[in-house]
This record gives sequence, C-alpha cells and structure tokens, in this order.
Amino acid sequence: MGEEQKEQGSSSDPIRSEEAWKESLSPEAFRVLRQNGTERPFSSQFHQVGESGIFNCQGCGTELFKSEAQFDSGCGWPSFDRAAQPDNIVERLDRTHGMTRIEVRCKSCDGHLGHLFPDGPTDTGQRYCINGVCLQLNNDES
Repeated sequence: MGEEQKEQGSSSDPIRSEEAWKESLSPEAFRVLRQNGTERPFSSQFHQVGESGIFNCQGCGTELFKSEAQFDSGCGWPSFDRAAQPDNIVERLDRTHGMTRIEVRCKSCDGHLGHLFPDGPTDTGQRYCINGVCLQLNNDES
C-alpha cells in the first residue's frame, strides 16, 4: 500500500484523503482508526454489555459485530466473540510494542479496529478487543 495519503474508503466514497478523514471523524476516532491508536480502557460507552443492535465501522458504516456476540471481558474495551460478517474484517500479524498479536482492521476502509486474542470465554475461544471509538451502534429495529 505504500505511504500514499489516499486511502480506501466506503463504496460510496472509494478514495479519501487524510484531510477528508480528519473532517469526517472526531480527533480521537481519527487517531485510532487512521493512525493505529488505542483509546483509554473503560472510556468507550460500548465497553459495557447491554446495547442491542449492530456495531458498524465509524469510518465507513460497514457491519462489523452484532450485540449478541458481545461479552464483558473486564479488559475495558468492547469485546466480541465473532464478527457479524467475517469477510468485513481483515486480520494481520502485528509485532509492534514488543508483542505478537493479531490486528483487526475494517476491510472496506482499512481502519484499525483493535486486536483479536485466543482467550475468549465462549465456544469460539476468540476475543475481538475493539476500540469503541471505532464503532457506531445501529439499533434501528426497522
């Protein structure tokens, strides 16, 4: 992908400049989604289980997780045991910060979402540890 300033966006906006991303996201969402940041633990409104609906990507609106897959891991970030549509996320090896982890990114806009760990308490054994600032909840029942 190189060091290009243009990034892949949603299907309605296939290419967005860094400036366009800054204008469309809050400063914190831009830092996390576009610059691979991490929000402070327990700072997201979504770290607690209880909201019903579908969690979409804050950057492009792609469906990522369903509330039925969310659980309280106690880690301070929203946690899910499975993706709503596995084809909507990309998993990459991440060896930053002296650790080896699996990074989770939105396939549509290439936004950094969080990491995947093999320590989930459900039958999947997975814990998608996701930055809440990367999510928007769609609880529209229509």
